[in-house]
Amino acid sequence: MLDYPALAAVAAVVREGSFERAAERLGVTPSAVSQRVRALEERLGTIVIVRGQPCIATDLGRRLCAHIDQVQLLEADLTPSLSLPANAADTPVTLKVAVNSDSIATWFPEAATDFARATGFLLEFIIEDEAHTTDRLRSGEVVAAVSTDPGAVQGCRTIPLGGLEYRACSSPDFVDRFFPDGVTEQALLRAPCLRFERRDGLQARWARENHNIELNAPMHWVPSTFGFLNFALEGMAWGMHPVMLAQPRIEQGLLAELTPGTSISVMLYWTVTRLHASALTTLTDAVRRTARSRLMQPT
Repeated sequence: MLDYPALAAVAAVVREGSFERAAERLGVTPSAVSQRVRALEERLGTIVIVRGQPCIATDLGRRLCAHIDQVQLLEADLTPSLSLPANAADTPVTLKVAVNSDSIATWFPEAATDFARATGFLLEFIIEDEAHTTDRLRSGEVVAAVSTDPGAVQGCRTIPLGGLEYRACSSPDFVDRFFPDGVTEQALLRAPCLRFERRDGLQARWARENHNIELNAPMHWVPSTFGFLNFALEGMAWGMHPVMLAQPRIEQGLLAELTPGTSISVMLYWTVTRLHASALTTLTDAVRRTARSRLMQPT
């Protein structure tokens, strides 16, 4: 039988980053937290937390944190029927979700807010490229993920959400300077381009699908959705921007499309663990409802 107070201590240290802040969260002394963690590590015969600034979990520690998170979700369903008095020292239930940066910057906050208002639960977001968010789910680090992967994940169900639409944009001045004759291979070789990170292939996909050109341009690496947008607005480079963010700026004359009327869509999926917890059902309903109204739906 696992020592659940010790597991709660481990999860608190990992979430808060230190034994001191974990102690404040749990309403005990740092010494008590340290003793619980040490006793668990001695019982398991291995460390579960790498001490440092901040403290981080080992692989086993991450699995134990995922387990206690799931236990807390299930306990939350039982609490109303047990008629237990509220305890202000109890740690609020937190759901860990992996979401890509562009979804966080556009449509997902509406779904998350609806969920938080309905349940009072907390959310912790792991920001990851949409092609790799399900890796976080497979490792047990999160209970749900927004991804581009339609494949099955063991112990989970996958639900199509819709397409997040992107357009190739920069400032009007940049487009006039680098693309006076439209998007040609020579222009794309010369014009600086924005790229989110090494796995970001949206700019190359747009050039290939809309102009049959293999992109090989100078690259600025900007791992931030709003950084992407701000650098484009300043005319530093062009890039693929979510239409939800770009369209208002296009209408204001602050952004211009490299090739008007062209766009690409990234199909998104919601993959969620099959754990029978009402909070997951509520979160899934909120995500699907928002996706239906904000994302492009297949015709």
